[in-house]
Amino acid sequence: MGYERETFGLSGPLHLTMVDWKNIHHRRSIAASLVQGVSVLERDRQQNRQGLQALAPPWWQFFHFQLLHQLVDDVDFSIFGAIYEFKPPSSICYYWSQGVPRYVIAFRGTITKGDSISQDLKLDLKIIHNGLHETSRFQIAMQAVRNIVASGGASNIWLAGHSLGSAMAMLAGKNMAKMGTFLEAFLFNPPFISAPIERIKDKKVKHGLRIASSLITAGLTVAVKGQQQRPQSEDPFVILSAWVPSLFVNPSDHICSEYIGYFEHREKMEKYGAGGIERLATQNSLAGLFMNAIGRESEPIHLLPSAYVTINRSPSPNFKRAHGIHQWWRPDLHLQAKVYNYRL
Repeated sequence: MGYERETFGLSGPLHLTMVDWKNIHHRRSIAASLVQGVSVLERDRQQNRQGLQALAPPWWQFFHFQLLHQLVDDVDFSIFGAIYEFKPPSSICYYWSQGVPRYVIAFRGTITKGDSISQDLKLDLKIIHNGLHETSRFQIAMQAVRNIVASGGASNIWLAGHSLGSAMAMLAGKNMAKMGTFLEAFLFNPPFISAPIERIKDKKVKHGLRIASSLITAGLTVAVKGQQQRPQSEDPFVILSAWVPSLFVNPSDHICSEYIGYFEHREKMEKYGAGGIERLATQNSLAGLFMNAIGRESEPIHLLPSAYVTINRSPSPNFKRAHGIHQWWRPDLHLQAKVYNYRL
């Protein structure tokens, strides 16, 4: 998405003059700033801002990161990601065990202006049709993640992304988790492709629709996939459950707000004694079942067994503000956070 101001001094988290790497609010602000750095990098490229005119460097230099590598789309040649390396001054001593990442791999969201808009919108459609994994941009991103993990080790690496970039980071993280490598992930306004039930004001209607959706999805799962169940040790969803990415969502943002109901409803169904039904529904979507029925296996990106969900309950005057990356480095947010762990 767009952003209010491109200069770090007018919109960045300047309140973080002293960073506590164990503070979840500081970590969130830094991850969001590094994602913003990718967006400004692409704006610099589009407007041919170089050298001292470039506006992107302060977004990572303020936190002692260096730009190690730019990730460039091979279709429109836009910058969609960046690999940052933490390089503090020699006078400052850090230990990786304190929660400081050695590398951060960040992915920007959709930019609605300039020559990147066409390719960005095509990729947004790929998310809707569960085809992001087939795109060359994602393959470039995935290879970059593998390379950094191979050289740096999983414990010192963060994934971060916003909107479209959040979907890419989530998919990369899921792929690595299925191989037993769990990367810390900061996913801002991640897309959740489903009917916008969360926007319904009447709680009874909303709850009834969610129960009906769970029953339908679970029933179709049995019809399409049959009664056969994989052993837990082979079930990709069970394997993935040990990965707990951090999701940052806003209830006024219809692109990501369904994550709120997705996890809250699952917890309620467990309390009602209908956990088995909900576990089937949680692992599948109606769109994914349709693709399986026509012979094309497809796993929706948004389906997650576990997550640390942070909701911004601060008022948002419009969709742009609710979906924007800027909200996540503000120090005055009204946040609600909860860990959801998948029950086997």
